[in-house]
Amino acid sequence: MTPAFKTAGVVGAGAWGTALAQLCARAGLGVTLWTRHAALATALAETGRNERYLPGVALAPTIRATSDLADLSSADLILATTPAQHMRGALEALAPWLGPNAPVILCAKGVEQGSLKLMTQVLAETLPQARAAVLSGPSFAGEVAQGLPTAVTLACLDLSLGEALARTLATATFRPYLTDDLIGAEAGGAVKNVLAIACGVVEGRRLGRSAHAALITRGFAEMTRFGVAVGGRVETLAGLCGLGDLVLTCSSPQSRNMSVGLALGRGETLEAALAGKRSVAEGVASAPAITALGQRLRVEMPICEAVAKIVAGEIGVERAIEDLLSRPLKSEA
Repeated sequence: MTPAFKTAGVVGAGAWGTALAQLCARAGLGVTLWTRHAALATALAETGRNERYLPGVALAPTIRATSDLADLSSADLILATTPAQHMRGALEALAPWLGPNAPVILCAKGVEQGSLKLMTQVLAETLPQARAAVLSGPSFAGEVAQGLPTAVTLACLDLSLGEALARTLATATFRPYLTDDLIGAEAGGAVKNVLAIACGVVEGRRLGRSAHAALITRGFAEMTRFGVAVGGRVETLAGLCGLGDLVLTCSSPQSRNMSVGLALGRGETLEAALAGKRSVAEGVASAPAITALGQRLRVEMPICEAVAKIVAGEIGVERAIEDLLSRPLKSEA
């Protein structure tokens, strides 16, 4: 049996990275939280809070903040939380400091622009020696940081390693469920961010709860088609990292992606919708990459394509709604 881990290095001190550092500390791990901003590392060390990205949360005193990746070299495991479009650069920078046996848990959700690759593929190219895992599921950063209960998917090809990681991260209020389907876990998390923007548009436009439910259901169909096309399994996408995360992210303005959609639905520009946001809305950057990959794989994804066109400024919200509602009638299955 693979032994449980004792120390964790968290790459990225945004809201999610800070919340996971708090989780690791709650689980009894020694934690080093890395940020590329030296001033933020100093503020974290001096105040014990991350008011920039996760305000109002007092961090565990055992969390050590740093802006030097070398400080992660002794970590037993790494949690990579950098946004998807910056993950490659962060992993490349980490390469000289990754311990020889330290697994890397990918915690970002998206598809890389340009290469159209999932984060496990980016990891394989940048840190080919790393043992990969994926953490995904219904989990708002603020709630995880506060210790509110949730359950997530932990994906790892090596189930012995996955079991050790699950034992390490599990707490009384954080329950990981194990799978060996990394691709399915990634695909669900990536697509739900785009669908959350669409659900925000529905809410911002006041189109009603019926439209909201219909969009989530048809969006889940898109997520499933896409996930299977890239190599995931249907049952994974029907679990916490797919359907579970989709329901959460599409049901609360607390979601960064849904809040962007709300603003767009109310008639704001994308620039205005993003103004003042310190945390990244992954769906905005991933929408064009996901739709391009879907088109390459010949996957029908009309909702995601509509979102991609809206954020690219190619069509307005009203036109996108009209186009979706005027699609030819078809069988649901």
